[in-house]
Amino acid sequence: MRTLVGTLCLLAAVTACSPATPSAGGQAVTPSAVSLPPVRAGFDYQLGGAYPPADGVEVVSRDHTAAPAAGRYTICYVNAFQAQPGAEAEWGDLVLRDANGEPVIDEDWHEALLDLRTAGKRERVAAKVNRWVDDCAVKGFRAVEPDNYDSYTRSHGLLSDADAQAFVRLLSAHAHEKGLAIGQKNTSELAGRRGENGLDFAVAEECGEQENCDEYTAAFGDQVVVIEYTDEGLATACARWGGSLSIVRRDRDVVPEGAAGYVRRTC
Repeated sequence: MRTLVGTLCLLAAVTACSPATPSAGGQAVTPSAVSLPPVRAGFDYQLGGAYPPADGVEVVSRDHTAAPAAGRYTICYVNAFQAQPGAEAEWGDLVLRDANGEPVIDEDWHEALLDLRTAGKRERVAAKVNRWVDDCAVKGFRAVEPDNYDSYTRSHGLLSDADAQAFVRLLSAHAHEKGLAIGQKNTSELAGRRGENGLDFAVAEECGEQENCDEYTAAFGDQVVVIEYTDEGLATACARWGGSLSIVRRDRDVVPEGAAGYVRRTC
């Protein structure tokens, strides 16, 4: 999946902090040095290429290779649980392989899954991903969005949700140390575990289309940003959650404004 104000809370500097911890009610307690995205805000998902945000856009998500959008709360996208297409060689023995030694592939995006089955491998994968997170912090992003949290559901039983959660905890602890909030990408079935996993907000693709945005709001309240890829999904999201969540309709390839196929609509 691909998937991605009121007064902005500007940090004078990126400061170290402890990971989020669950409160008595199971909600994450966000470290004081981390600022969350403004809620019910204009939102744009710019993973396919950066372009100037439209008037009224307060929150933008961009790839970690891009620069943050000036004057906007910008979320940094990293593909954390899978290798980019054609990048399997960069990961070596950290690519998940089946009993025949073949890479396990996410067929929708032609990406090899990463092997998170042992603590040692999780730590090695996190070391590489967290270098990207470090770049996000240095560039001035305010949050990080690790994609493919749900890759275990495409692993043919080789990975478990426990593997995914153990790994995301490594990422959330590091993000908080760098002064970045961290979003849960999709995976609504694990939203209730957000506190123990150190996750601050949610990035939900097609929860209007799937009519399950409330599975995220039950855990994250109004700290949910929504990306829809169809007019029908946008209509449902806007009708049911438009007054409380940040919602955008994008084209599936999230191409830059001006490119063929570009779509961006809001409630």
